[in-house]
Amino acid sequence: MNKECIISRLSESIKTTSRIDNELFIKYNVKRGLRNEDHSGVLVGLTKIGNVVGYEALPEGGLRAIPGQLIYRGINVEDLVRGIQSEGRFGFEETAFLLLSGYLPDSEELAAFSKMIHQCMPLPQKTKMNILDLEGQNIMNILARSVLEMYTFDDNPDDTSRINLMRQSIDLISKFPTIIAYAYNIVRHSNEGRSLHIRFPKEHLSVAENFLYMLKGEYTDLEAKTLDLALMLHAEHGGGNNSTFTVRVTSSSGTDTYSSIAAAIGSLKGPLHGGANLAVVSMFEHLKENIHDWTNVSEIDEYLRKMLRKEVYDKCGLIYGIGHAVYTISDPRALLLKEMARDLAKEKQREEEFAFLELLEERAVHTFMEFKGNKVNKRVCANVDFYSGFVYDLIGLPRDVFTPLFAMSRITGWAAHRIEELNFDSKRIIRPAYRNVGLDQQFIPLNQRNHNKE
Repeated sequence: MNKECIISRLSESIKTTSRIDNELFIKYNVKRGLRNEDHSGVLVGLTKIGNVVGYEALPEGGLRAIPGQLIYRGINVEDLVRGIQSEGRFGFEETAFLLLSGYLPDSEELAAFSKMIHQCMPLPQKTKMNILDLEGQNIMNILARSVLEMYTFDDNPDDTSRINLMRQSIDLISKFPTIIAYAYNIVRHSNEGRSLHIRFPKEHLSVAENFLYMLKGEYTDLEAKTLDLALMLHAEHGGGNNSTFTVRVTSSSGTDTYSSIAAAIGSLKGPLHGGANLAVVSMFEHLKENIHDWTNVSEIDEYLRKMLRKEVYDKCGLIYGIGHAVYTISDPRALLLKEMARDLAKEKQREEEFAFLELLEERAVHTFMEFKGNKVNKRVCANVDFYSGFVYDLIGLPRDVFTPLFAMSRITGWAAHRIEELNFDSKRIIRPAYRNVGLDQQFIPLNQRNHNKE
C-alpha cells in the first residue's frame, strides 16, 4: 500500500471516527466552545486586567442589554481614548503601561517607558539577519517563528520571575512592529522583485508612527493618529478571547514566554479570530460591485437577505462584522473607530465608500434581526471588524499586515494576562474535561483483522 493510498484510507476513516453528533453536546450538557446558550463565554477564570460588558444584571434577576463597554484596568476605554485625544497625544504606549502595571503613569513614568519601548524597537543584528533569511508568504507565520527565535537570544528565557516577565513583555511589545514591517518588506521583495527597504525605527516617533515609517516611509498625521487609536482599541479584550485564553492555558503549564506568545499568534492567525477584518473587506468589495445604487435601502436589504439565505457571495449565510459574543447594542471599539474613519475617508476623498459602509451597518443589523426572528435571543451590532479593515485600507496598509497588526496591538494584553496567570499564589495547570462518547471495541489479533478493502 503506497503513501497516497494509506493517507486516503485514514482520511476516509475520520468521516465517522472523528465526528460527534451535535445532539450529544445537548444530551451531556456540554457547552461547545465554552459558550453558553446565548453565546456568551462560560466563566472559567478571574482577572483584573480587562472587562467586556454588553449586559447588566437586573435587581429582579435576568440580564438587560446595554451599550457596550470595554474596560482596561477599571478605566472605560472610551474615557481613556477621549482623554488622550483631547491632549493631542499618541496613546498606545500609555495603554501598554496601564495594562502591564495596573495604573496610569505620570508624565515622568510615561516618558521613561516610551523611551524604553523605542530603544528596544531595533532588532539585534543577528536577529535581524535571521528574519531576513526566513522564507514564506504568511507574515503571521514569520512573526511566530521570529518570536520563537528570540528565545535563543534571551539570556534568561525560562525565568518566570516578575522582573524577567516584565522585561520580556516590554521587549516583545517593542519588537513586534519592527518584525512585522521587515517581514512584509521581505515578502514584497521576494514576490515583486523590488528593492528591499529596511528602515530603522526612530526614537522620537511613537509606535504607530514608527510602524508606518518602517512599512511604507511616508504617512500623514491623521493616518498615524488613526492607527494609534486602532492599536489602543485592540490591545486587550478580556481573558476569554481565543488567543488570550491560549496564553493563559500555555502559561499555566509553566512554559517560557516565547512559546506561549507564539501559540497565541497561531490562534490569532485563524480566520475566525484575527482574520475577521479581512472577511469584512472582501465582503465589502463584493457588495460595492454587486449593489448598483449604494444609497438604495431596498436594494441593499434584498441583497443582504440573499446573503443570509446563502444564495450569493460565499453562500455561508453570514454578514461578516455583524454580531458579537458579548456586545449587544453596540461595540465601543466600532463606534470610536468609525469616528476617525469618517475623518480619514474625507482626507482620502473616499467619503462615498464610507457612507455606503455606514448604511450597510445599519441595514445589516436590521436585516439580520428581521431574518432571524425568534431564532436569535439577543440584539446584534456591528463589531470592530466591520470598520477596522476599511480603516487600514484608508491608511494605505496592505492586507497582508491586517492580522499581524492585530497581534502588534494584542501582545500588550497577552503579556499582561501571562504575568497575571503566573502571579497567582496557587498555581494550577488549566485542564478542562472532555467526556468520551466513543464506542467500545475489543482487541483483535493482527492476523485476524480483515477490513473491507474494496
